[in-house]
Amino acid sequence: MTKDFLHITDFSKEEILETLDLAQELKYKFHNKEDYKPFKDRSLAMIFAKPSARTRVSFETGFTWMGGHALYLGPNDIGIGKREAVKDISRVFSRYNDMIMARLFEHKHMVELAEHATIPVVNGLTDYNHPCQIMADILTVVQHRKTLDDLKIVYVGDGNNIVHSWLQLAARLPMDFVCACPEGYEPDANTVAMATNSGHSSVTITSDLKAAAKDADVIYTDVWASMGQKDEAIAREKIFADFQVNESVMDSTGKNTLFMHCLPAERDREVTDGVMEADYSIVFDEAENRMHAQNAIMVKLFNK
Repeated sequence: MTKDFLHITDFSKEEILETLDLAQELKYKFHNKEDYKPFKDRSLAMIFAKPSARTRVSFETGFTWMGGHALYLGPNDIGIGKREAVKDISRVFSRYNDMIMARLFEHKHMVELAEHATIPVVNGLTDYNHPCQIMADILTVVQHRKTLDDLKIVYVGDGNNIVHSWLQLAARLPMDFVCACPEGYEPDANTVAMATNSGHSSVTITSDLKAAAKDADVIYTDVWASMGQKDEAIAREKIFADFQVNESVMDSTGKNTLFMHCLPAERDREVTDGVMEADYSIVFDEAENRMHAQNAIMVKLFNK
């Protein structure tokens, strides 16, 4: 096993399944207030070039519950790649801490951070991918469907970092993955090719939402303009108008389809309030599972 978790594909299929099993064990322990302290007297440096409430709270709460101490370093505390070279930060933190979690803009900075670190590095998000989120997502799917067999995931919206990590998961676990997006907003072509060429999954990129939604086990969406793209928000609202996940889309699948969103959601934009609040919406189970999936990832890396 690699010492780092930068991409879903850093883990083999077996390691992904083992991590999901461990996450369910840790979720049980957490809910039952069991004493579990694998990180006693250990520290986690959390580098946030991109702010996030959920990422900070889930990592800090999880690492603290497991006996460790998590240190938050925001954009004003550390200018990664600006005020100080990434490789310098990496080597210094490796001497202070036992693990690094980073949430960055540029993916190359994440790769460089891991390259020069002598301790495990966990990718909390970059503009390219978001592996911890997708591990939480597939954990949530397993808990609700009880199986990963014959799984069709339909992502609706921008071909962004969430899509790239779903594609990487499709390179490890068999599924029918569809990205329904406006023309010109497709995911990275090399990542699509990697997932397709793996031979494990069916991968479709389309602008036909109606056809994409048919027989979906999960409909998944995200904001139309992510952090760093807010200057495009007005233009994107027009371009993505036909890609809103609403009750009509959910009703069109022909199945008892689950709805997922990585949050934060802009209600009545990319998804209606009604869909968010429906019985088939599992977004808050998904949000909770961020912590349990991340806990399992950290334990796996630490015990490699």
